[in-house]
Amino acid sequence: MSEYREVFQRKEIKYLLNEMQYRELTVFLEDMARIDEYGLSRINNIYYDTPDHRLVRTSMEKPLYKEKLRLRSYGTANDETNAFLEIKKKYAGVVYKRRISGKYKDLYAYLSGVKNDLGTSQIAKEIRAFRQLYGELLPAMSICYDRIALAGTEDKDLRITFDSNIEWNAECSDLRRIPKGNPLLQPGQHLMEIKVSNAFPRKLSEKLSELNIFPTSYSKYGAGYSDMLRRAWAGETRTASTAGNRDREYGRRKGEMAYV
Repeated sequence: MSEYREVFQRKEIKYLLNEMQYRELTVFLEDMARIDEYGLSRINNIYYDTPDHRLVRTSMEKPLYKEKLRLRSYGTANDETNAFLEIKKKYAGVVYKRRISGKYKDLYAYLSGVKNDLGTSQIAKEIRAFRQLYGELLPAMSICYDRIALAGTEDKDLRITFDSNIEWNAECSDLRRIPKGNPLLQPGQHLMEIKVSNAFPRKLSEKLSELNIFPTSYSKYGAGYSDMLRRAWAGETRTASTAGNRDREYGRRKGEMAYV
């Protein structure tokens, strides 16, 4: 496995914007940041969790420390796609991301238990320790969204992302086969994240206040999990059967991988 920008440490502040706020803010940002080389991209994730969803339930309690494990691809994944296996930790408001990259088929095989080789790097050791700590980890939910990312022109550590069309699906266990998901945002809504390593830009803070844009606590996986429970309570989804189908499908694909 190879590593690519494997370590991040920064503050990530989230905001929910309506269409008017989004348009006015993006005009303002033209003098401060530029869209990165990827432009608009589709980001696909599978979050791994224990059978009783221990990780997301703990996260939703807003503890001082929390962590997640996810498999990520940019755009549609195939066997040869460069993908990322990430541990995302948050302590006292600071986000720490540790990730390793490799071919999607290899990372998927490792998570499926078919292959044990993740390399000998420090991050590979941390991922193995994470899995040993939590025991059985299954693909719990896919979270997919469209993202526009901006990088600061003067402050190189400043990064701003706008996510839209966020969808979750509890039936997806492989990013090579992503079914249609359930929407998390209202029409015209955008989730903005401002990511900084040091001080927050003053003029940006003033503009956010002018547009009545204020920080919010928002987790995509947490929001998807909450929506899944809400739909189950409303009779819109099958809880036990849905989880059972997911686990059986994962087991079937794990068996397929044994012959790859």
